[in-house]
Amino acid sequence: MSAEAERKTETIPQWKQEEVDAIVDILNSYESVGVVNIAGIPSRQLQDMRREIHGSAELRVSRNTLLKRALDEADADLSQLAEYVSGQVGLIGTDDNPFGLFRELEASKTPAPINAGEVTPNDIVIPEGDTGVDPGPFVGELQSVGANARIDEGSIKVMEDSAVLETGEEVSADLANVLSELGIEPKEVGLDLRAVFADGVLFEPEELELDIEEYEADVRAAASAAWNLSVNAEYPTAQNASVLLQQASGDAKALAINAAVEDPDVMPDLVTKADAQVRAIASQIDDEEALPEELRGVEAPAATAQDESSDEADASDESDADDSDSESDEAEAAEDDDDDDEDAGDALGAMF
Repeated sequence: MSAEAERKTETIPQWKQEEVDAIVDILNSYESVGVVNIAGIPSRQLQDMRREIHGSAELRVSRNTLLKRALDEADADLSQLAEYVSGQVGLIGTDDNPFGLFRELEASKTPAPINAGEVTPNDIVIPEGDTGVDPGPFVGELQSVGANARIDEGSIKVMEDSAVLETGEEVSADLANVLSELGIEPKEVGLDLRAVFADGVLFEPEELELDIEEYEADVRAAASAAWNLSVNAEYPTAQNASVLLQQASGDAKALAINAAVEDPDVMPDLVTKADAQVRAIASQIDDEEALPEELRGVEAPAATAQDESSDEADASDESDADDSDSESDEAEAAEDDDDDDEDAGDALGAMF
């Protein structure tokens, strides 16, 4: 029997079993369960974080061995989370989805000072401006850590933004003292989500960090493209039925006008179209009496959308007809050329 199996089967003290049972009850009460890193968080701030997430999530901190045992004994198969239980961690449960939990934990993080010996999680910059510190040895301390500082008008000032440490570098004691004196808090303290398990799927932080605005824009673009596709493909849905009916009605009316169907609904449009055609013909004739007497001095009725589309269709038809005639002429010319070539060939043959 392995050491791990012996650990799980051995009799544990009553208080430990009660602790495990309490953790299991928490795990079984929530839809999503995660492991969070709490290293470096002062006790007071940790209590503040507990209160801040109260009502939406619950944090439980205990010995890692007991946390792992609870994960094994939970109703859901949470054993995959056990590999993330190392160092100073806690278990967190919520009914929110993993993405919502991640956003909540990130939003709850607060700025905090950094201590000597710690590795900075980001670049540290001392900003330009008046430090508010009277002239004295502090100007030398600023300069020693890489800040462009000097005494100006009775105060110590930083003359420009000064990058004093890059991401991943260790903070020296001198820099920690300078940052503390200036009140600069270069790191964030909060619950770092290591992994979360929900609906049978394990998520890591990299999979949960989304640009919400970009995601919403992608969804809107996809919805718009789907709408256009359904309308252009004439695929009826509850959302586009009214638009398709309007298009069908417009197409039917345009067809009736172009085909001169004497339907009561299109008669006004047919009359308007005929009037426009008569006036167009009359305008090409150099005769004041070319226009019928009853139309002289009468303004032409305003063209409708159907009339315009009809005229465009007529123009298109005429253009197609012209193209067709041109193609026919070219074809006939080509045939004539072929005939000429054949005649020439026959003549040459007769010569030889």
